[in-house]
Amino acid sequence: MGLFSFIKEAGSKIFGSSPAKAATSEELQKELASHGLPAGVEVKVEGDKVKVSGNAVSTEEAEKIILALGNTTGVASVESELIVNKEAPAAVFYTVKKGDTLWKIAEVHYGKGQGAKYTEIVKANTPPVKDPDLIMPGWVLRIPPQA
Repeated sequence: MGLFSFIKEAGSKIFGSSPAKAATSEELQKELASHGLPAGVEVKVEGDKVKVSGNAVSTEEAEKIILALGNTTGVASVESELIVNKEAPAAVFYTVKKGDTLWKIAEVHYGKGQGAKYTEIVKANTPPVKDPDLIMPGWVLRIPPQA
């Protein structure tokens, strides 16, 4: 799938991670499992870069795996070698900036007057979005294509 960039200082803090380095492969596997994502993928850590390989059921699942790994402290990039069983149109990845709201992000990506579609963004990003009113600058979100 390619190489995806993240902000090292942003994201969830997991055991063993710091802004200087990513958590271990084992801790990142636990992070995937905590989000209900498959444990059958291989995760390798090289400094602040994470490589992930294996199979994903769908494009959406592959994107969620990438985001679950990348949205952790200490990860600057995720290199994906995931094989997707059921291809679908890819989502757009968007890095949250200071002052952003999900409504504003929805209007930028789906068009003026379409802010109510922020619920689609929430569904596509659970986790890390647990509360639509609390998004953090630096998070990378999936913006699913319009149906």
